[in-house]
Amino acid sequence: MEPENATIELSVVMPCLDEADTLEICIRKTQRIFEEHGIQGEIIIADNGSVDASGEIATGLGARVVVVPRRGYGAALMGGIAAARGRFVMMGDADDSYDFLEIPAFLRLLREGFDLVQGCRLPKGGGTIRPTAMPFLHRWLGNPMLSAMARWMFRAPVTDIYCGMRGFTKKLYDELDQRCTGMEFATEMIIKARLYGARIAEVPITLHPDGRKAHGPHLRTFRDGWRTVRFFFMYSPRWLFLVPGALLLLAGILGYGMALPREPIAGVNFGPHTLLVASLAVSLGYQSILFAIIAKTFAMTEGLMPEDPRLTRLFSWVNFELGLVISTVALVIGLGLIVHTANIWRALDYGPLNYDRTLRWLIPGVTLVALGVQTFLSGFFVSILGMGRR
Repeated sequence: MEPENATIELSVVMPCLDEADTLEICIRKTQRIFEEHGIQGEIIIADNGSVDASGEIATGLGARVVVVPRRGYGAALMGGIAAARGRFVMMGDADDSYDFLEIPAFLRLLREGFDLVQGCRLPKGGGTIRPTAMPFLHRWLGNPMLSAMARWMFRAPVTDIYCGMRGFTKKLYDELDQRCTGMEFATEMIIKARLYGARIAEVPITLHPDGRKAHGPHLRTFRDGWRTVRFFFMYSPRWLFLVPGALLLLAGILGYGMALPREPIAGVNFGPHTLLVASLAVSLGYQSILFAIIAKTFAMTEGLMPEDPRLTRLFSWVNFELGLVISTVALVIGLGLIVHTANIWRALDYGPLNYDRTLRWLIPGVTLVALGVQTFLSGFFVSILGMGRR
């Protein structure tokens, strides 16, 4: 064991839940690398509720066991990393699927100044997958698809976002303030590191078959895959709210452009029914755009995301007072159109109306009132969020 006053360069953290079959070989490989390369390091076993001999094996081999009562892959890693004393941290599963003899490749890039060094198991990124080491769906669908989504939605420079073997600086980890306690922990780290402008590198590694005999993998394909996709959209107000909202708003405006003139287009008559559907698209689209602003503001004030200069610039000229003016104008015009429709009805002694004529006034009026109220309430809400919490 390393002396208590030693300066630890590298902490290797292994989440552990009944890994007695493979834990010893993972620890011994790590110790071998420490010795052969003169690395001042420590091994931390984050025990997440093991009922086998994992704890005894780790202690007997000189590793430090940290008991993490809260269940979950991410929770175990959080507990282990919190106890780490090294400048750098390596994480990897204790099932012998990751070869801890590959640690030097990660440490070299960390020493060169990278904040996060991600392993890559997929051949597309230079990695190697041994036969039976990765399920068919994971290899050819799940991992490539989720990694492509991360590159597309967040511009994350990784080929294999789900690879659990990676190294990072303890400083970066503390800045990221991770929240996910499940399998999303790994993807959360990549995404937040990218959003915070961390220097990210990738190292090809070899994935070996799971060496455990007592039980199978803890990963649940569809449950954990869905939770990852959900997390992607939670961390991307742009793709969850802004882009769909802008498309809906554009479709609604086009619908208004076709329905209001009362002139056939290519022989097709677009009447009040088109106007009503267009108003629905405008209302939903505008509300979705407001949700994007609200979600982004909340994420920034809570430290879930870094400050976004684009949103800061937007708030510099679109403030609550301007929103109040816009909402007032929309309300006045909308109420004016509703009153105008009521006057038409009054002029007919409240008899039957020509709906093709009156609905062209009433529907835009109702829509403008709804948009004005949404703007007013959302402006207050965003202002409250912008105050932050003490």
